[in-house]
Amino acid sequence: MVVGRPFLPGQSGNPAGRPKTRPFKDALRKAVASAGKDGEALKSVALALLSKAQDGDVQAIKEVADRLDGKVAQGIIGGDDDDNPVRVVSRIERVIVDADIEDTDGEGVSPAS
Repeated sequence: MVVGRPFLPGQSGNPAGRPKTRPFKDALRKAVASAGKDGEALKSVALALLSKAQDGDVQAIKEVADRLDGKVAQGIIGGDDDDNPVRVVSRIERVIVDADIEDTDGEGVSPAS
């Protein structure tokens, strides 16, 4: 075992993986299920959201639109000929790492060249 590393190589610190439960989602599902039969609790939440949207609550309007039409795709900034958001850059660069290594043509490379 290496100092500062409590697990051996190849040994996971979380062998069970990420927890499969989502506490908030589970609690919400239980509350909706226990609040009424035939989804009455969920219907009342939906009606409350719709009522807020009808009263002009922008966040409620957005939520209703997102649920019915799907979220609006975000556009890519740019896209014009002058402002292309995706730019392909290619460059071949030769870097001398060790001046004593011979060049591919068989000649030595001197540090001054």
